Amino acid sequence: MHVVVNAATSADGKLSSRRREQIAISGPEDFERVDALRADCDAVMVGVGTVFADDPHLTLDDPDRVADRENGGEPPHPARVVADSRARTPPDARVLDDAATTYLLVGEAAPRERVGALKDAGARVVVAGAERTDLEGALAELESRDIERLMVEGGGELIFSLLEAGLVDELSVFVGPKVIGGREAPTLADGEGFVEGFPELSLEGVERLDEGVLLRWRV
Repeated sequence: MHVVVNAATSADGKLSSRRREQIAISGPEDFERVDALRADCDAVMVGVGTVFADDPHLTLDDPDRVADRENGGEPPHPARVVADSRARTPPDARVLDDAATTYLLVGEAAPRERVGALKDAGARVVVAGAERTDLEGALAELESRDIERLMVEGGGELIFSLLEAGLVDELSVFVGPKVIGGREAPTLADGEGFVEGFPELSLEGVERLDEGVLLRWRV
């Protein structure tokens, strides 16, 4: 599986404010780029924290891209994936509508009643790991279901966990013209942080978009 992490950060590296509310960082050019990247992937992944903060739909915006996928024999929208160890995704979350297939990655300790409610809401549940989702095992299971190119859109905890597990192939970051600040504001890679074995990045491209800059690295 090829994993592409894509994110938008403020000039000081924040994904959002300390309130973890959705903040507009990108402009129309970057929105267009992200929609094209989604269309080129088999699935789009977020962590449950992003579901709580943004209630994203994770579908394509451009009807021409939807038509192109259908004409190519693909589903109209990429599948959606939520990393959710404890099955906390609300059953009425927008990612659980019938616009696209949604996979929920949970641990074995996830409460059965919540897992059952999410299955009833339409989620396809993938169990991997004990207390926390085993991302390597879960992604291997997704790959067996023909998901070969996965786009990850956050948040910081999920991105850090994927980097820590050595599962990221590409990192694309749009750095926007905004300073958010705050020691408790989420960053591109949260979690415990690295003290050694830092992931090494090879710069693949730099492009000006809107009033910011897109940085593309190979991991």
